[in-house]
Amino acid sequence: MTKRRFLSRSKKPSGASSVHIPWKPILWICLAGMLIGALILGVWSLYLDKVVREKFEGKKWSLPARVYSRPLELYEGLPLTPVLFEKELEALGYRTSASITSSGQMTRRAASSSEVTYDIYTRGFNFWDKREEPQRFTVRIDEGKVASLMDEKGVGLPLVRMEPEEIGGIYPNNIEDRVLVKLDQLPPLLGETLLAVEDKHFLEHHGVSPEAILRAIWVNAREGEVVQGGSTLTQQLVKNFYLTSEQSLTRKIPEAIMSVLLELHYSKSEILETYINEVYLGRSGSREIHGFGLAAQHYFRQPLHELNAQEIALLVGLVKGASFYNPWRNPERAKNRRNLVLSVMHQENLIDDKQFKIAQASPLGLAAETDVSLINYPAFVDLVKRQLKQDYQEDDLRKEGLRIFTTIAPMVQRLAEKAAATRVAQLEKQYKLKDMQVSMVVTSVGSGEILALIGDKNPRFPGLNRALDAHRQIGSLMKPFVYLTALDQPQTYNLGTLISDDPVSIKGGDGKMWEPKNADNLSHGNMPLYRALAHSENQATVRLGMQLGVKSVVQTVKAAGYNGEIPQVPSILIGAVDMSPMEVTGIYHTLAAEGVYTPLHAIREVLNAEGQPLKRYPIELDQRFSGQSTFELQYALQAVLREGTGRSVYNSFPASLPLAGKTGTTNDQRDSWFAGFSGEHLAVVWVGKDDNSKTPLSGASGALQVWADLMRQLPTQGVNQQPPEGVSYDWIDTSTGLLSAEHCEGAMWLPLHNDFKPKESAECKIKAGAEEHWWQKIFN
Repeated sequence: MTKRRFLSRSKKPSGASSVHIPWKPILWICLAGMLIGALILGVWSLYLDKVVREKFEGKKWSLPARVYSRPLELYEGLPLTPVLFEKELEALGYRTSASITSSGQMTRRAASSSEVTYDIYTRGFNFWDKREEPQRFTVRIDEGKVASLMDEKGVGLPLVRMEPEEIGGIYPNNIEDRVLVKLDQLPPLLGETLLAVEDKHFLEHHGVSPEAILRAIWVNAREGEVVQGGSTLTQQLVKNFYLTSEQSLTRKIPEAIMSVLLELHYSKSEILETYINEVYLGRSGSREIHGFGLAAQHYFRQPLHELNAQEIALLVGLVKGASFYNPWRNPERAKNRRNLVLSVMHQENLIDDKQFKIAQASPLGLAAETDVSLINYPAFVDLVKRQLKQDYQEDDLRKEGLRIFTTIAPMVQRLAEKAAATRVAQLEKQYKLKDMQVSMVVTSVGSGEILALIGDKNPRFPGLNRALDAHRQIGSLMKPFVYLTALDQPQTYNLGTLISDDPVSIKGGDGKMWEPKNADNLSHGNMPLYRALAHSENQATVRLGMQLGVKSVVQTVKAAGYNGEIPQVPSILIGAVDMSPMEVTGIYHTLAAEGVYTPLHAIREVLNAEGQPLKRYPIELDQRFSGQSTFELQYALQAVLREGTGRSVYNSFPASLPLAGKTGTTNDQRDSWFAGFSGEHLAVVWVGKDDNSKTPLSGASGALQVWADLMRQLPTQGVNQQPPEGVSYDWIDTSTGLLSAEHCEGAMWLPLHNDFKPKESAECKIKAGAEEHWWQKIFN
């Protein structure tokens, strides 16, 4: 039986098929597959290794050009008020403190509303010429100027240069932005908190943490949703730096491989430093905020090293989801996340009990969201870009991290913006208008530096830049160049020369008669040259311009700095010429600078990313007109504001402050212009409608009011009253143009060229009373 059973088991039943498994080929196939897989994985790993090293060792980021304002330079005698100085400190992010212990802090002691003393600890800054180290100093402001400036030992300081304000950038196409920080510049509390919250075992793992992955799988399975990630800080860097945010196996495998490779080639310090500069922490408009350096500026307007515990906790909390925890959009959510991070900091003994309680109870302390736009002053930065493109390639401006030091004075810009927006709103309400617009250019007299520029009544709107691109007829702003042409011929003309204001009729090329009229539709007979300009008489101006020759007047405008085309027709004498506010500013700056032409410029210096100088933009000076003739013209432009079309100015200015300027109004009051200057500041304002429709505004009722609102708030000094060599004041009889005397009726105190004064004197009729004229108020 046993044998039969064995046999029966050994023999196959009749008709049964034979089953044979080819184990050896299968094994060979599996082995070949493994070898091929290993080969593919090896080749893939080599490729990933090349990718990892090339980007990590090369230029990691395209860095935008950073654009800075000009710094506020303090010195004794500088015109400055406490209100304006505190606005400057606020824009720079200085914090008021009971006692100064670190940079970025200040104290304030007020003796009165006008006398305030400040103790300040500056941050230091790498300027274009040298490194300014942080320093403590005391400045006292009294009666609208800097009264004293001393170091912390009480020794007088000749000058203190505050750090400039960053006003914007020129960004790469992807509009990523970051401020690079070195690991040794990182506050220790930030680094320790980041590791405690995001990757507690960062210093121990080799790019991937199996324990963290298993822990995350367990927690997520238990909760039924993804509540915890298993990625290390290295993996987060790989995802952000090399890959995408896609949640898939095809992304997680290369992420793990690249993380291991990254740890194989580079130190923990290098990886952490790159992460700190790469991590996404928010958005400002179209600009992405990357890295903790820029995030500190974005959310708190503070340098990274000045952040306190609660501010650090907020930034670290944003790593989990900058959009989800956006503190402006979701303040409660952001605060809860911040406080959770603070709890971790407390548990890890990074902050003590007292710090923890104070930090948790504190508000978010954010900067105003409106103050952290992509570009603070878009119209001005637009001008900077245009001037830079003359010397630099577009790609260099967007990627090479250039540092652009400009001429804009934020204090002046803010005052100009407020004056423009507030006054235009008042005019719209007063005259029941809609869609009014405004543009303005403010420069420093003499240097040609552009201090402020407005291209829209909404100064943050980066649309049409009217200051540069809106060309409108300038009206009576042309007239001073007619009179300058005359005064440049002192043997024939002076301010007292009588010119005719009788009606004028000129035949045009089309055979039609052109008959310009005065604004009041009256004729005023013979009148002194200065008065014809002060009262903006059209007939007198056209008569004078025709005597001089239209070609000569055009040459004067060109010499003043205008590069456009001017038709040589009589109508240009009273402003039938289209110019932009910037072009008007250029030619008026020559008048304000006593005949010296200086190209207007917005850039001082350009440095590369390492702080090495690339290009300086020195001031160019060219004496185009004599100091004598422009001094006399300035006197006539002062008369515009004292007795002429701009006399409403002195309803709110002290009589002792000499100012000069010219109103401009075009046909049907479509354009309201004013160009005016003090001894320090020139501002040109245009008010009107983009569709060129009629308005009820003259130059005096519109643009002049915006200008006056600015100048009232701006610390400045009056127009120079000291005549140049070859010019002296004398009394002129306004009815004859001959010499007169102080107590004679109709006598006017005028600056005259010494070599060409009238030789004869008019008959003197003693005037009744002792009326004090405007020129006497200046000198007295």
